[in-house]
Amino acid sequence: MKELKIIEWLGDRIRIIDQTELPHKEVFLELHDYREVADAIKKLRIRGAPDIGVAAAYGFALGAQAMRASSKEQFLAKLRPVSKTLAASRPTAVNLFWALERMNKAAQSGKSVAQIKRGLLVEAKRIEAENDEANRRLSELGAELIKDGFTILTHCNAGSLATAAYGTALGVIKMAKEQGKRVKVYATETRPLLQGARLTTWELMKENIPVTLITDNMAGHFMSKGVIDCVIVGADRIAANGDVANKIGTYTLAVLATENGIPFYVAAPVSTIDLSLSSGADIPIEERSPDEVTHIQGVRIAPKGVKAANPAFDVTPHRYVSAIITEKGVFKEPYVEKLKKL
Repeated sequence: MKELKIIEWLGDRIRIIDQTELPHKEVFLELHDYREVADAIKKLRIRGAPDIGVAAAYGFALGAQAMRASSKEQFLAKLRPVSKTLAASRPTAVNLFWALERMNKAAQSGKSVAQIKRGLLVEAKRIEAENDEANRRLSELGAELIKDGFTILTHCNAGSLATAAYGTALGVIKMAKEQGKRVKVYATETRPLLQGARLTTWELMKENIPVTLITDNMAGHFMSKGVIDCVIVGADRIAANGDVANKIGTYTLAVLATENGIPFYVAAPVSTIDLSLSSGADIPIEERSPDEVTHIQGVRIAPKGVKAANPAFDVTPHRYVSAIITEKGVFKEPYVEKLKKL
């Protein structure tokens, strides 16, 4: 498949594919303002931790290009609301804050307004290029864990759509196929927003990788039948001890995999590791609208007035994680020592 351009800088605007319209329509949106970028992240038109990081970097640069100021100090003051607005778009994916930190540092290093604007665009493009390189490298390293004939279970979407690049969990699968290995995939639908059903199956079918869609609560059944050889997922944040925050339902899969003696792998770039948090208990978990649970694509499925909880992520304790696959290597316990060296 020709690699899809998930985010594209067009000089005075950003072009994205609207992931809420997939798989039925490939709709591209042009975002002209950093507030539109933040809104697109909130509404999941842009989603996936690495993808959000790249989008935030370009959104920051976009906000800077439109600003006028008579001094560096005035310009930096005007940039603060840009950074704050983008940072408030989603709380769990650490790549968002990592990218904004880099952009803020790049802004501080410029000597003039014009130089800062140029430097921010250079930094945003560098973040995108490094992200792509990291995706490909971790996919190569992760593919070494995949044997010919493996059937892999994955959750949510951690492909090109989630990374604005080659992919993390799906990148490993794609790379294994490119190496000539015969692989098959079971994809969970990923309630409540069905990223697995809508996005992962769409990506894998475009890659001609055999994929079977299952509901989230079928995973244990197929694991117990010996159908699954390994589980691979992405991550939105990894704490210093190896605890992993990922799409809600990941923790369940990790426990089931451990119970059935199946390796559970997490594929994520180093930018997803947050050493400032000692454990997953410190990771902020986004609570989204109850409507996403009571409705499916706008159609009500639950009684009107019923209460619904909607945490977007859960935390998988490191004891359930067989390995963390990064562009710097594949790491196993003890994670505290090994992740700190990164």
